[in-house]
Amino acid sequence: MSLETILVPCYTDNYAVLLHDDKTNKTICIDAPEARPILSALSERNWSLDTLLITHHHQDHIAGIDQIKEITGAKTYGPEAEKLQIPNLDELVKEGTPLTWSDRKIDVLETPGHTLGHVCYHFKEDNIIFTGDTLFALGCGRLFEGTPAQMWHSLSKLIALPKTTKVYCGHEYTLSNAEFACKYEPNNIDLKTRILEIRAARSKNQPTIPTTIEKELLTNPFLRASSPELREKLNLKNATDEEVFTEIRNRKNND
Repeated sequence: MSLETILVPCYTDNYAVLLHDDKTNKTICIDAPEARPILSALSERNWSLDTLLITHHHQDHIAGIDQIKEITGAKTYGPEAEKLQIPNLDELVKEGTPLTWSDRKIDVLETPGHTLGHVCYHFKEDNIIFTGDTLFALGCGRLFEGTPAQMWHSLSKLIALPKTTKVYCGHEYTLSNAEFACKYEPNNIDLKTRILEIRAARSKNQPTIPTTIEKELLTNPFLRASSPELREKLNLKNATDEEVFTEIRNRKNND
């Protein structure tokens, strides 16, 4: 079953994503940074939104919920662990919650770290995951609430997905992430190639997502704790993967 997928830029660097199934004429939205561009994208295509999925409670992911619900009537789902921080949710989800949309099963993955209740939504049949602010193209979310151990565990869940899985994240941070990554793996050929593609895309104001799990495994320093070059740069040759991740996250915080 194929979906039409539309990336909706919001604010200066946020993304929402619309998915439309022509067969059932259903449309779903991932996150609601602001209502206006999402409603405009729906109107341009004459799509009716029936479902809204929220990854976490930060304002730049939920600010549009009330207006979108008022205009579309979309049923809204969000993490149970953040029910007090996200207004106007109709249904609460956690890992293992049976969730379906347009004849599809959606797997909910709990991915604490950026926030304690953050979830990702995996459309397994369509080979797509929506990672919010857990995993970015060439990056990962800051640890505003969780611990490095929690975030590494969360990222490890994503690493285990099929390599061909398309990854849609919540922000356009890829160019700055790529420049940071190059400091720590300057000899990574895959990274060198990718940064040229990223610069070309951004020079035309084109998005750099979706990415794939495979691309991230090859180039994203936050997923590459086993890389000998990265470990040498960090002076952590004999450290655990979690220790390597913790150090690279700390360095990005101070970059």
